[in-house]
Amino acid sequence: MILNMIDYLRNIPLALSQGLALETVADLVATDLEYWFHGPPRCHHMMRVLTGESQADSVPFRFEPRSVTPVGGACVIAEGWEGAKAYWVHVWTVKDGVITQFREYFNTWLTVSDLQSPAVNGWDVSTGHRSLSTVWQSMPRDLFRRSLPSLLLAI
Repeated sequence: MILNMIDYLRNIPLALSQGLALETVADLVATDLEYWFHGPPRCHHMMRVLTGESQADSVPFRFEPRSVTPVGGACVIAEGWEGAKAYWVHVWTVKDGVITQFREYFNTWLTVSDLQSPAVNGWDVSTGHRSLSTVWQSMPRDLFRRSLPSLLLAI
């Protein structure tokens, strides 16, 4: 069951990037989808696909995931870049086979941390601070020489 869920999570961003019928996309997305975006306003490309405003093959930007990483039991992170001009990260949360949260980051360096930790109630008893463990970090091969805003996403 766990392997099937991991495969399912990996296939969501790949399928959406290849262009699905509008009805199929509607079946994958919750009606009350929670959407976050960070980046230039003109770069809401995937949201246009998810809302049916445009098909994946008609969006001026082509999403080609370079890496897809399941995180935990219900989250998947897809990352891609097109030379030195565009770097993107998508964070999908899936519940009962439906996308319930979608976070889209363009030209943003992202670190994802897990609030769940072996510390007591999420607190590091020795320091008295909330304990975070990094579960994923941006790795844009072509963008190391660029300055990008950096965000921390706690899941």
